[in-house]
Amino acid sequence: MSQSNPADLVKNAVGIAGGAALIAPAAPLAPPILHGLAGIAVIGFGLFAAGSLVMKGAEALSGMGNSLKQKGAARKSS
Repeated sequence: MSQSNPADLVKNAVGIAGGAALIAPAAPLAPPILHGLAGIAVIGFGLFAAGSLVMKGAEALSGMGNSLKQKGAARKSS
């Protein structure tokens, strides 16, 4: 194992403490904001999934009518 440089350890400790000091005033606001963002993401994913299902269903229904016409056209030409 290599020995750690004490100067690097101090720099890392100061960086972590400084970051924590900057975040500390916003800490009470962080959980509601994160929950709100997660809720928006879940709702957005739900809307995307529902829209995809509706589009797939519409394509399937419109494709069923087209496939019947294509089969009939293929029989007439052969």
